[in-house]
Amino acid sequence: MHVIRGKKALVTGAASGIGRAIALALAREGADLCLVDIDEKELDAAAHEAARHGVQVITVVCDLCSPEQISAMVARMLAGWKGLDILVNSAGIAYYGPTHNMTTEQWRRVMSVNLLAPIQLVRELIAVLVARDEGHILNVCSILGLVARSKLTAYQTTKFALVGFTLALRAEYAGKGFGVTALCPGLVRTPMLDVAEKGRPDQRLPEPPGWMMTSPDRVAAAAVAAIRRNKGLAVVTPLARMAWWMARHAPRLMDWISREGWRKRVKADIAADLKARDDCLAQQRSGEPPSAI
Repeated sequence: MHVIRGKKALVTGAASGIGRAIALALAREGADLCLVDIDEKELDAAAHEAARHGVQVITVVCDLCSPEQISAMVARMLAGWKGLDILVNSAGIAYYGPTHNMTTEQWRRVMSVNLLAPIQLVRELIAVLVARDEGHILNVCSILGLVARSKLTAYQTTKFALVGFTLALRAEYAGKGFGVTALCPGLVRTPMLDVAEKGRPDQRLPEPPGWMMTSPDRVAAAAVAAIRRNKGLAVVTPLARMAWWMARHAPRLMDWISREGWRKRVKADIAADLKARDDCLAQQRSGEPPSAI
């Protein structure tokens, strides 16, 4: 897609982070926008900022855990535009902590927002996108959809699946006039680091050193370049590309790096959880108010 000006783009997760940065980058390129998020206040702020570039901007507050709300959002967008050129699936949530601590509801939410919502949006919009002279699907995945690490199992499950889904779509549909991209950023400074659900109240998502991280604006620039060049897999930042290279060319070394030390930590986490639950049961039997687990 060499010309973005005048195209119509739908961006999920547009209220903050990578989604907002991509939306603003597309606005600077002259694309009209349909911005989708669950955070109405920040979504309106993003819309006002994008509109300063002289493009049409509509917003839809939508809970991507709800298939009914997604279908209603798509119907509303198509009723006004009658078509779509660019679909950007950027919304995402994370859970950090031991996998055995995750509840069914936490699994459901992560799977729904990160994977099932993009699949549903593609299903409902693929015919509309393919019918355009030029169209593009960009799914924001992650380097953690290519390389494994610990305590982010649900998030990584969705991102590995989203990479596979994207590349399968590319094999089936991409060609002259239509593109599909799996965008895999490395570590990015976004609000997800602060709002990710944790396995225990005392647990924090470890923040990497600043030199290891990049900005949403840099990821957005890579996204626009991938749309222009119809790039299939775009891995952003040198550190992420090095990790991906190691995963492919030195898998045993990468496996050792990702596992070293974690077994002891997992055992310690399980022991701590069991002790906390035993303490809670003991307090309940004694009539004392239970402490938080």
